[in-house]
Amino acid sequence: MASGCGNASARMGRRPWRLAKTAAGVATTIALACAAGHAGAQKTVENSGLDAPLFYQLLIGEMEAAAGRASQAVEFMVDAARRTRNEALFERAAEMAIQARSGDQALAVIRSWRNTLPQSRLAVQLQLQVLFALGRPDESSEPLRSLLGSTPAEQRSAVIAAIPKLFERTGDTKAALVTIEQVLQPYLQASETRTSARVALARATLEAGDPARAIDLLRSAQSDDPAAPDPALAALELTDRHPEAEALVTNYLARPDAEPAVRLAYARALTSAQRLTDAAAQMRIVVAKDPGNAAAWLGLGAYGIELRELDEADSALRRYLALKAAQAASAPNAAPNAATAEAEQPDAGGPRDPVQAWMMLAQVAEMRGDLRGAQAWLDKVQPDDIDLTVLTRKAHVMARQGQLDKARQLIVQAPEREKDDAREKLLAEATLLREFDQVPQAYALLARGGERFADDVSVLYETAMTAERLNKVDEMERLLRKVIELKPDHAHAHNALGYSLVDRNLRLPEARDLIQRALELSPGDPFIVDSLGWAEFRLGNRDAALTLLRRAYASRPDTEIGAHLGEALWANGQRDEARQVWRQAQARDRDNDVLKQTLKRLKVGNP
Repeated sequence: MASGCGNASARMGRRPWRLAKTAAGVATTIALACAAGHAGAQKTVENSGLDAPLFYQLLIGEMEAAAGRASQAVEFMVDAARRTRNEALFERAAEMAIQARSGDQALAVIRSWRNTLPQSRLAVQLQLQVLFALGRPDESSEPLRSLLGSTPAEQRSAVIAAIPKLFERTGDTKAALVTIEQVLQPYLQASETRTSARVALARATLEAGDPARAIDLLRSAQSDDPAAPDPALAALELTDRHPEAEALVTNYLARPDAEPAVRLAYARALTSAQRLTDAAAQMRIVVAKDPGNAAAWLGLGAYGIELRELDEADSALRRYLALKAAQAASAPNAAPNAATAEAEQPDAGGPRDPVQAWMMLAQVAEMRGDLRGAQAWLDKVQPDDIDLTVLTRKAHVMARQGQLDKARQLIVQAPEREKDDAREKLLAEATLLREFDQVPQAYALLARGGERFADDVSVLYETAMTAERLNKVDEMERLLRKVIELKPDHAHAHNALGYSLVDRNLRLPEARDLIQRALELSPGDPFIVDSLGWAEFRLGNRDAALTLLRRAYASRPDTEIGAHLGEALWANGQRDEARQVWRQAQARDRDNDVLKQTLKRLKVGNP
């Protein structure tokens, strides 16, 4: 049957309707078989290898599959694939077995495929997918070796880097480590793969619970190839589990050719650890090296708000908007008003997308007391982009103008589009009330909400924090212990309970244990480090207290942390330094209650 490919689909179209389900599969299979015969054909017409017996064999195979007789269908297809040595037909046979949820038959197909076409990388890749889907990673050594051996040298490192990901869900991390180590052994010393192999092995070692050995492998990889970013990126995963991990990151970032992606990843890790001072420093380096990086300017603006560096925040966010305006202007269909840098002004037209920047600029203006400016930024948000976050910021501006009741209604009347919106509205309204000294009303609101959102950790935690403001210590403790019962890894609940006890000089050893547990759950968090330092101070361990409080303040120069550090310095006789810390804290937030109470209690006056 010469040139049978051309009208095969047409013939199938004239079959009775009972075969309609089969037609698409047959047409696809025949097309796959024909592809081999037509490969390379351009101007001349060549007969394909699809003769009449093969055509009907493929047809019967697809009909058997459509009828639910997968085993027979696979046998027909494998036989055809072996006779024609056609990789596409082997792939179709394996697909049939997989669709029939017959993993063993799929592996049998792949074994036949590999025996017939030993050089097929596609067969090896599919074999690995099936083995891991079946939960049989212990059988993956041979295909992994084969895959690496057949991979071109310039692509081998990328394949090696992906191997630990294959084993992530296997459960038995120690067995996975043994397999990975065996497979990677030949590549640990070869110059072109030793870095990627050591990094991959380090990740598997970390998953198996041996961070010390993982660090040794990463240190060795970085020593051999200082310019490689992968050891530093892998070390970021270890910063909360090994004290030497961060040094590998900073060693790499000290290089003038360090990749910006690593620095951004480091900034994200620092942010997660609440080390915002360090994160902001990294972001400043990013924008200095790449002034056109709009996202970095946006991040720097966010850090400025958190650290109360309002001038830097304002400047960074305006720079972000100017860059966005320039990008919009260079787009083929940019709107005329998007082409101007005037988009950075609150009363000018500009691109609609940077809602987040407008929100943050409104917050900067509000923190400066410029409520009219804050409202101008918020008015730029288009109606379609107004969500609960925007409404909450608008409510805060209204409340500062003496319209607290209207501000509450703005939140209450917000539409509930997502399943969590009702809870988020409750928390937003309670936060608004607390911020404007309506603490009893906030507590009553949360207590009523607790009936609707029983056992909701967020509502319980916020209710506990509000109870603490009302000096309802027993109720606060009951709620926080319930949070811990529901979510044992809730670091902030452990810390809040421990700090509240320390601040009242109650059960100090127990309080310190709670805070230490919080620090285990969230290593390096400066607020938790501050709590531990405050506990040590109250326990009379002044040297330990100063060490911890200095570390917390260096990572996050928060006003309350500054109040604690200043008091510890004052008690230790270092009064000039204490005054300096307090002045810095006042510059950030003069109205902070903890700072004001500290200065009043110690009769310092104006530091």
